[in-house]
Amino acid sequence: MKRAISFAVLAVVSSLAFSTASRADSLAMNDGPVIEKTLKTFDKPFDVKYLNDYQNQKTQPDAADATIPRTEEGVQNIRASISANKSLAGKLEAKGIDIDNVVNAQQAADGSMTFFIK
Repeated sequence: MKRAISFAVLAVVSSLAFSTASRADSLAMNDGPVIEKTLKTFDKPFDVKYLNDYQNQKTQPDAADATIPRTEEGVQNIRASISANKSLAGKLEAKGIDIDNVVNAQQAADGSMTFFIK
């Protein structure tokens, strides 16, 4: 009987762990308004990916990229959100990145961010 109860408790704990992980990896976390809100307070590690041919990237995204290009309005909103976060803007500038060259941002399930630069 103890074994069955232990197994049941383990199953409940495991299912709770998986349910919280799936919320952290939400498909909506990279949607325009959500990512913009996140960027205003973002203070975690980030990566930078340079787009070699941004003009073609907008109309013909690289198959290796899972990131869908933003509209011009979306790009402007991302830049405004970064500018509103003085700490993040300073970290990007320290890496030699001009905010005006940021064309996209994507958050990973672990909370880190990738900025796409033209």
